[in-house]
Amino acid sequence: MTLMIFALLATGLALLTGGAEVLVRGASRLAIAAGISPLVVGLTVVAYATSSPEMAVSVKAALAGQPDLALGNVLGSNIFNVLFILGISALIIPLVVHRQLVRREVPIMIGAAVACWGFAADGRIARLEGLALTAGAIGYTIWTVQASRARTSQAEPRARRPDMHLKDWALNLLMVAGGLGLLVLGARLFVTAAVDLARAFGLSDLAIGMTIVAAGTSLPEVATSIIAAVRGERDIAVGNVVGSNIFNILAVLGFAAALSSSGMAVPAPALALDIPVMVAVSLVCLPIFFTDFTISRWEGGLLLALYLGYASYLLLAAQHHSAGAILGGVMLVFVLPITVLALVTTSIAALGRQRSAAQDQPPKGGITG
Repeated sequence: MTLMIFALLATGLALLTGGAEVLVRGASRLAIAAGISPLVVGLTVVAYATSSPEMAVSVKAALAGQPDLALGNVLGSNIFNVLFILGISALIIPLVVHRQLVRREVPIMIGAAVACWGFAADGRIARLEGLALTAGAIGYTIWTVQASRARTSQAEPRARRPDMHLKDWALNLLMVAGGLGLLVLGARLFVTAAVDLARAFGLSDLAIGMTIVAAGTSLPEVATSIIAAVRGERDIAVGNVVGSNIFNILAVLGFAAALSSSGMAVPAPALALDIPVMVAVSLVCLPIFFTDFTISRWEGGLLLALYLGYASYLLLAAQHHSAGAILGGVMLVFVLPITVLALVTTSIAALGRQRSAAQDQPPKGGITG
């Protein structure tokens, strides 16, 4: 029976990953042909496409009456995206962070995480709150794409955009539709297998959603960000993670909550630890991104170490191991605050270096001699 569960889980993951890959290729080509910049392609098209497994799984879980799985998938994916994906990508090659991310998208990601915490504070994300999150996703997407197209039109003539014939448009639209179909089928198999696996090992839906489901549905982001980093498309590598996190909260969680007339119940463990960790992880991005607008290898290693510690806590706590409570307390009281303090200190030092460098430069148009 367990072998059958793992076979279904692997099949579902394969369909999710393959569907996301096809969807990303088709959607990215359509976006670039429409005159959208690489950064915005990463923030919207690629991020949304690679987050479509989270959408498919969370919506399926919400409709099946498994809100813990739907919520755990979103929270776990956002934590996994920042700590694991950015961590391992930066270890491979230091990532350059676009200034627009620091000034606009990261504050939006933090705001979405804080809004999620506020909506969940009473133990339930109501249907109306889910609709508000969904409306935020739609507004953010329209605003981002319109602003990008306006900047692209000013900086680059339309004639320089890649030509795409009607046959190419049809093929890419077919790839998008086919990718979505694979995602829906993969989500159905994956959720069914994940729930059976949770029961077989005595894990809660929240624990399985925060670990196996979150990591599994984030595989497209892993592949996309690592490949983008290796190829030098660092705007897409970092934008993919930030855009995915915004989409997961506003669209995935919002839509899943809006589908239920009674909203989405928030279990006490998620409210006590997992949601605060997601907010803290979002906040950590700001000082890391701000240090010379790069994510260095040591910062990537720090992010990865934090994820390994958090995942270890989840697995120990799910087995009701006494070490799990100790590890969770250490992370919440010591590790995360010290990490944030160290990164804020580093950011202040970086700001000081930037100001000193600016003051040392001679004024433009000055008289020399």
